[in-house]
Amino acid sequence: MNEVLQAIKERRSIRRFKTEQVKDEELSTVLEAGTWAPTGHGSQDPWIVAVQNPEQRAALSKANAEIMGTTSDPFYGAPTQVYVFASKDNENNVKDGSLVLGTMMLAAHSIGLGSCWINRVDKMSARDDVKALMKEWGLPDGLVGVGSLALGYPAAAPRPGKPRKEGYSRVIK
Repeated sequence: MNEVLQAIKERRSIRRFKTEQVKDEELSTVLEAGTWAPTGHGSQDPWIVAVQNPEQRAALSKANAEIMGTTSDPFYGAPTQVYVFASKDNENNVKDGSLVLGTMMLAAHSIGLGSCWINRVDKMSARDDVKALMKEWGLPDGLVGVGSLALGYPAAAPRPGKPRKEGYSRVIK
């Protein structure tokens, strides 16, 4: 049994990160999961934008770093950045957008694609440089950035999973 558990842990940690660009079919799986995500209040469909253009990715990474108060890349050099925008006039924009982000993150991990969730609420879409990109992408006015995902860390080394302590799982019947 210990050999089986060890094999599962090793496979999971190895599958966690990719060394190549995000494949089209992987990205389609993640985006489709987001479009089908049940929003908490069923009152809106957040906009999802996947950015693979290197110049736009760099600009967005820089903006995110400035907002977060760091000089490092908050996306870890990920080849794809996925942004979720929601309607500003909807009081549930953060809740609904977070459900979409969570669903996409689960989808990414289910196919072995490393992902990192970055929460920003509306600080990104308040910046003029990001507003210009949103206009270039053809997004409607009145959207706020809810958060983003870094998909497919390009060069992260797989780390072995840390064993969990006994007694941390529960089954309630």
